[in-house]
Amino acid sequence: MYAIIATGGKQYKVSEGDIIKVEKLAAEAGDTVTFDDVLAVSDGDLKVGKDAAKASVSATVMQQGRGKKVLVYKYKPKTGYHKKNGHRQAFTQVKIEKIKA
Repeated sequence: MYAIIATGGKQYKVSEGDIIKVEKLAAEAGDTVTFDDVLAVSDGDLKVGKDAAKASVSATVMQQGRGKKVLVYKYKPKTGYHKKNGHRQAFTQVKIEKIKA
């Protein structure tokens, strides 16, 4: 059984027991979160639309963290313009516990 959920502007295909990293959620480690925005769910036959809207996915927050640093370097020739900047994207690691179809 698997489901396709939408969170943080992205879509994820998940099954029970999967560990995924999603965009940062407002929850502490050990909390339970529910994803109600289910786009599709399959338990042998695929359900989408109104049938999938009734489904939900519950998950446990494992940790909050930040990804690897991405360097952004801006440069314009012949003007002496150089600018170096870094960014670390925040994420929440969750473990999928139950898919309710």
